[in-house]
Amino acid sequence: MSDKALKDGPMHYCPGCGHTMAHKLVCDVIDGLGVRERTIGIAPVGCAVLAYDYWNFDVTEAPHGRCPAVATAIKRLLPDRVVFTYQGDGDLAAIGTSEIIHTANRGENITTVFVNNGVYGMTGGQLAPTTMLGQKTATTIKGRDVRRDGYPLKIAELIALLPGTRYVERVSIHTKAGVERAAEALRTAFKVQMDGRGFSLVEIVAVCPTYGARSVKEAYDRVENEIIKFYPLGILKDEGL
Repeated sequence: MSDKALKDGPMHYCPGCGHTMAHKLVCDVIDGLGVRERTIGIAPVGCAVLAYDYWNFDVTEAPHGRCPAVATAIKRLLPDRVVFTYQGDGDLAAIGTSEIIHTANRGENITTVFVNNGVYGMTGGQLAPTTMLGQKTATTIKGRDVRRDGYPLKIAELIALLPGTRYVERVSIHTKAGVERAAEALRTAFKVQMDGRGFSLVEIVAVCPTYGARSVKEAYDRVENEIIKFYPLGILKDEGL
């Protein structure tokens, strides 16, 4: 078996899906830090439910939204391990809102990788907490409306307010420069945990070409021209680095 964190093989994700690059970046960072053999990932319910098929390290599954609770238990029992959750916006920002807030607020020494693609991709492209205003989905066929659906939820800003968090950054992977910055943010977040500093989160603004646009190009153009204007990129919290 390969000693690399990312297995060599095809993935099930749709063409242009942000999860493919996010998987690679996480694995590149794990390899670069030399911690593959003591890393434990927590896979979500959602499009990345089969993430363990692509990762060459220990991974456990969690009920929908409960990744932070599972990660907390593992890290407390095995404090020498590098433990991270990998979650989409439906898993983290909807059914898992309470778990991520209380985990971060307690300052649990884990890392969360939050992939925000703006829809429920696995179940048919329904409205998610992060869906943009005006965005059409399977359950907002005329676009998200504030009066009916409320505002998109800015998870990174919310988590950054909590006293238990040490590092929070939002990145995007729609450009080469964005990919490079995302790798650096993930590396920093893992280092925060390895140094025992507390909770860290990296939000990755990604795309869902299948439900978020009519083509991969249109999806990536939306990130540049619309999405990152509402979800601005950058470090939202950096303590003790």
